[in-house]
Amino acid sequence: MKLANQFRLGRISLFRFPVNGQKWFRHALGALALLAASAHGALAATTITGTVQSEGKYLVSGAPVTTTTPAVLKLSFQNNTPGTNLELCAGNSADFVAGACPTRLSDSGGPGFVFLTIVDTPALSGKIIYVIRAVGIAPAAFQLTIE
Repeated sequence: MKLANQFRLGRISLFRFPVNGQKWFRHALGALALLAASAHGALAATTITGTVQSEGKYLVSGAPVTTTTPAVLKLSFQNNTPGTNLELCAGNSADFVAGACPTRLSDSGGPGFVFLTIVDTPALSGKIIYVIRAVGIAPAAFQLTIE
């Protein structure tokens, strides 16, 4: 390689890629970007926002949980309405209709408090997830993030 190829506009280039080397470098960089994007997607969370109205309950899952594989599920629960308390529950459809909470996954505090629950997924197998009002009568907005 000629010395003139290493100097360009006063900058020193330690490596000079041939044309095919530049293509390889671009492809490797693109593959790294795709890998980083897919890794971020694997850690994605689902956020559900809802409001418990006058009936005092809100169905979060439309069907019972069916997983039996041991895995950690992180739930972050937040009540956004002053003067109300909510409970994040797991139970069967009869429990939901009755407004009962046989498995309390989380309680809520006032607005601004976010409570973290870490649960093993088989503990939820066969149950539906729902929110019920524990205190207050006003419509209560909440946010649930599931990772």
